[in-house]
Amino acid sequence: MKWFLSSKIHHATVTQADVEYIGSITIDSSLMERVGLEPGEKVMVAALESGARLETYVLEGEPDSGVICMNGPAARQIQAGDHIIIFGYTLSETPIEPKAILVDGENHFVKWL
Repeated sequence: MKWFLSSKIHHATVTQADVEYIGSITIDSSLMERVGLEPGEKVMVAALESGARLETYVLEGEPDSGVICMNGPAARQIQAGDHIIIFGYTLSETPIEPKAILVDGENHFVKWL
């Protein structure tokens, strides 16, 4: 068994950062559905400006809202206005084809990558 990239949301803009929340990343559920992410799923988040990388889990945001909110301690490393890449991974015996998308400045789908 190996870990393979299964989901990727590229160049998302963080719309909110809430240090007081318990933890996680809130993602527009329309984007989650498009790339196959599930609530509670573990993801890695990489910040384009700072290079920060962290692991957290997904919370479902309002569909078509464009929300990408860093919650809890992650909000200290990645803040509102930062651009990020969100990676989901799947443990599999064979390689899988990842679902990867590019989003615009308001976190709406632009194209498949």
